[in-house]
Amino acid sequence: MAESSHSQVFRDGLLDAQVCAVSGAGSGLGRETALELARLGAAVIGCGRRSEPLEETAELAAGLVGSFEFEALDIREEEPVGRFFDGLLERHGRLDLLVNNAGGQFLAPAESISPKGFRTVIDLNVVGTWLMTHAAATKAFIPQESGKILSVTLSPHNGMPAMVHSGAARAAVENMMRTLAVEWSRFGIKTCSLAAGQFATDTFLDKYPEVIVEHVARSVPLGRTGRSEEMAWLVAYLASPAGDFISGTTITIDGARDNWAGPWPPEAIASESGSSVAEERKGKG
Repeated sequence: MAESSHSQVFRDGLLDAQVCAVSGAGSGLGRETALELARLGAAVIGCGRRSEPLEETAELAAGLVGSFEFEALDIREEEPVGRFFDGLLERHGRLDLLVNNAGGQFLAPAESISPKGFRTVIDLNVVGTWLMTHAAATKAFIPQESGKILSVTLSPHNGMPAMVHSGAARAAVENMMRTLAVEWSRFGIKTCSLAAGQFATDTFLDKYPEVIVEHVARSVPLGRTGRSEEMAWLVAYLASPAGDFISGTTITIDGARDNWAGPWPPEAIASESGSSVAEERKGKG
């Protein structure tokens, strides 16, 4: 049973009758997004490579106003992706929102990344996102002349050491969303990228090096990592009528990390500034 059957932010029933597909719904940002959409009344269809995490999401969604169903799916495989949307449309008759959240990468120096490793990250993050996006558009959004596509990418945008493969992939997705926002506007389709900074998901806390987990908050001007529900709230806002005029852009949600690394002013500058002020006051005295 989910901790609460009501959203902490939005009114009940905000997304009643909406049908939403969320990839990577078995954990982290995808799970919380799926739960928030269901709290607001949406019928949510989640997918992911493994059934077990999706079953856990389904248990958490029990008793919510909306519904959650799921299917194990490798988004890199064209035919299974097509069948996923065919089944969804057969059961629900329409699709209102696609959240491309599934993705993945690994920390590695650029010189140690093999061609196979690079292709794996590109296939998942770029090809997989494209297959989901294309199938949702051609099977649902274009025929019904409406729909929204939100693709989760990464921040910061000024380069991520040890993540060159993922940085390249996410940049491709952001340009994909910008281009489709123009091309598919004639069908009433809106597309955006959501660039996520460091969020305290289970994957981040459990699978990243301890030194990074312990110190990453210091690189964020707001002084903390993000919470999964904060991404979920952004998705819910964009899924609602409030997001109907937002398209073709990248919304960065990272506590200002895209603009500056660490607090302002840095300790050294703050210390110098404090000493100067103290000396000035002493001189005046």
